[in-house]
Amino acid sequence: MDSIEYTWKDRKRILGLPITFTRYRLSEDRLFCEKGFLNIKQDEVLLYRVRDLQLNLSLFQRICGVGTICVVSSDKSVPHLDLINVKKPRQVKELIHRSVENAKDARRMRTMEVMGTSDGGEDHLDDEMDLLDDCDAE
Repeated sequence: MDSIEYTWKDRKRILGLPITFTRYRLSEDRLFCEKGFLNIKQDEVLLYRVRDLQLNLSLFQRICGVGTICVVSSDKSVPHLDLINVKKPRQVKELIHRSVENAKDARRMRTMEVMGTSDGGEDHLDDEMDLLDDCDAE
């Protein structure tokens, strides 16, 4: 079994301390979330499928030196992944952003952003873009 080299690792923290059984890891091409002690569930998101990143910092999180990074992707099984209470959240978000851009460049993928039409309606090209993403992956 090949060993995966991780560029970043952390745990979900309580009061700034890593005392939970939720682990987050970032590799060159995937983001992993592993939960549990006896029964373990692992989710992963391919970085080239990430569409948006959001950083949430509540007052309590800022006091404890942690934050939550919300990852929105076009992945069917994990469309939304929250990295809850991670240490140095601003630096981690930027690291994930750079990794996502590198993964998209490696696959030669660029997506188009669609703005609303002039009549107030909205163009719906998400399904077509997902189809193009899937074709590029094969």
